[in-house]
Amino acid sequence: GCTHHCKNCFNDVAWDFGYGKPFTEETEEMLLKALEPDFVDGLSLLGGEPFEPENQRALLPFLKKVRERFPKKNIWCYTGYLFDKDVLDKMCKESEVTKEIVSYLDIVVDGEFMIDRKNLKINFRGSDNQRIIDVKKTLDAGEIVHWEREIQ
Repeated sequence: GCTHHCKNCFNDVAWDFGYGKPFTEETEEMLLKALEPDFVDGLSLLGGEPFEPENQRALLPFLKKVRERFPKKNIWCYTGYLFDKDVLDKMCKESEVTKEIVSYLDIVVDGEFMIDRKNLKINFRGSDNQRIIDVKKTLDAGEIVHWEREIQ
């Protein structure tokens, strides 16, 4: 589910916390199997809202499994919350679950989608208010560090 309810959300059916199928061990195994091929670079978490408190407890054990099985694959998280103000400042202080989830993430794309700031010329985001954040570098620096794409 998601409580942001961004106008023109790409996945508004996922606003409803009762939508979809139960997230079972079979579902987890199916997703873990899909991550196995070398050409799959990693996992992206997106709407519903991964950082909704109701979603975090189910998400955490899955992220642990992903990180254990695929330590070199990246984990991206798209959130309508602001990473510094909402997630790190408020949620992490209130919940050990949030803190642990953050420890498994590589990149966070934060900020609500804003239809009036929609920009089709930017990568990995829907609107130009959203930031692409390097989680590890941000935690080390104590301030937001924007992700810079590595050229290979």
